[in-house]
Amino acid sequence: MSDRLSIGVVGAGAIGCYVGGMLVAADIADVVFVGRPRLAAEVAAHGLTVRDLAGNTRTIAPARIRFETEISRVAGCDAVLCCVKSAQTEEVARALAPVLAPDAVVLSLQNGVRNAEVLRAGLPGRTIVPAVVSFNVVPHGDGVFHQTTSGPLMLEIGDQGRARAVARALAAAGLDVVVRADLGPDQWTKLVVNLNNAVSALSGAPTRELLLSPGYRRIIAALVDEALAVLRAAGIRPAPLRGVPLRLMPKVMRLPTPLVRLVTRSQMKVDPEARSSMWQDLTQRRATEVEHLNGEIVRLAGEAGVPAPINRRMVDLVHEAESRGAGSPGLDAEALWSRLTAPVA
Repeated sequence: MSDRLSIGVVGAGAIGCYVGGMLVAADIADVVFVGRPRLAAEVAAHGLTVRDLAGNTRTIAPARIRFETEISRVAGCDAVLCCVKSAQTEEVARALAPVLAPDAVVLSLQNGVRNAEVLRAGLPGRTIVPAVVSFNVVPHGDGVFHQTTSGPLMLEIGDQGRARAVARALAAAGLDVVVRADLGPDQWTKLVVNLNNAVSALSGAPTRELLLSPGYRRIIAALVDEALAVLRAAGIRPAPLRGVPLRLMPKVMRLPTPLVRLVTRSQMKVDPEARSSMWQDLTQRRATEVEHLNGEIVRLAGEAGVPAPINRRMVDLVHEAESRGAGSPGLDAEALWSRLTAPVA
């Protein structure tokens, strides 16, 4: 392997374009993006602009970007960043199997807790690296991708040399990279935090509004309380969230708003434009990942023999919104709480 890596980005959307764009802007690696024709045309017309939380902006001319629509174009890459939605992971693994070299590394930059297992099953012999993307990225159109919350890119890497080389490249590109020997507890923490994605999707509210609204915080606290009870019953111990035990999250959500503002400000930076990827999916009439977030809690509850009615109802409400195909229903906090807690006929 040469010192300069070739990296494919499969499922190049908000996260994939941001991370891949950082690599290209820093001229750290040769990157090939694979995504939808609509985005390929957008990037061909406008190039790619990545803007971090501090406002630092890097613009890449179209001529410097290789954006493809066929997954076979990542053949020969040293590593692939898998950024597709969780429901597409098995399909992508099947498509990558005849394309990737036996020593290729695949990083799962995805939500949920099962994607690395799915990739390992479909890509036997390859090195699969679980990851937690702790930050949010919002697309603005015209090839612009904006990081809107703070947080590191966490990778589970042992002694795999090529995986460590990819981690070094990502760090050299300006990403905050954290390496763990076991990422499982952090993946569960990210999943529990991501339970609020469904609140964002059904309300249409940006992340900051969710955090500063007592009504929405009540919903988030109830979802997280229920999820933590399920994890305890299943014998799963999530990692602390930025050094704070996750069990304190519902308590913080129930504090008065001025205190919540102080606590969250000390824990993370949130841009006013931050919104969840699930809201983006509903807005663009795409299937969401609710089954791999709130639905994961419901499945685990069934295995552990404990109830999870609020997360179950949240899954149902998101699927209702998907079936209507009209974007976010824009439910205010009281309306959403009422629908979550109403008796099921």
